[in-house]
Amino acid sequence: MAQIFREILFQEPNSIFIKVMVMMNLIFSAILGYSEGSGKQNLEYSKFWNLKSQEKAKIPSKIGMIIAYTPTLITCLSFFWIFPNGGIRFFMLNFAITIHLFKRLLEVLFVHKYSGSMAMNSAITISSSYFIAFSSLIYIQHLTKGSIEPIIDLKYFGFIVFLVGIIGNFYHHFILSKMRKKGESGYKIPIGGLFNLVICPHYLFEIVTFFGFSLISQTLFSFSSTIGTLFYLMGRSYATRKWYLSKFEDFPRNVKALIPFVF
Repeated sequence: MAQIFREILFQEPNSIFIKVMVMMNLIFSAILGYSEGSGKQNLEYSKFWNLKSQEKAKIPSKIGMIIAYTPTLITCLSFFWIFPNGGIRFFMLNFAITIHLFKRLLEVLFVHKYSGSMAMNSAITISSSYFIAFSSLIYIQHLTKGSIEPIIDLKYFGFIVFLVGIIGNFYHHFILSKMRKKGESGYKIPIGGLFNLVICPHYLFEIVTFFGFSLISQTLFSFSSTIGTLFYLMGRSYATRKWYLSKFEDFPRNVKALIPFVF
């Protein structure tokens, strides 16, 4: 196993910053995922926007999601100017992340249909998490400049995996948007695509997207980011499935939360 890691990962600089960020990323994501799955503390957006938030500051969901993605998108665009000579791998990684964030912002503006509000503190938490994660991912990639490249080069395969992820994610977001007709605000049991197997296929493809980032980057922090995303979205999808089971008596019990036939 150690030999495999040596073949697919950069021989990164011996940096305290990198080690701390890897550990913080995993610990924070695990705590967040557990809080979501156990129901102790859900980020208050989408179906969970009004949980325990009667006295919290609320904003329209669309505005909250714009706050969540825009600062990090602007930051990633600035990295093209800050690090103009980062090399092909750095460019591919920053380009992929920028495309991901730009796609999410376009979905917020033109695809998603909203029925509730969003807690301001949740918008700030999501925005901060994206900013720290992606800024660190790109900066650590910059730190690898001059380091020994991995023996197995996965960046081009990683870009293909990334494309599969964002296309699958968009497709299922589009299905969700078409389920709610004009003037409707309630939820329905989603059907079509992989919704017949899992209740959160858009989360599954989000994880695929992050795995694509990891394969492009091939740094320890990038793989820790994918594992962290898996931790959080497992908890969120588990909570989402519980929500559907509580709201719809005819919700099919064979539909899993995130991974077909498994979880």
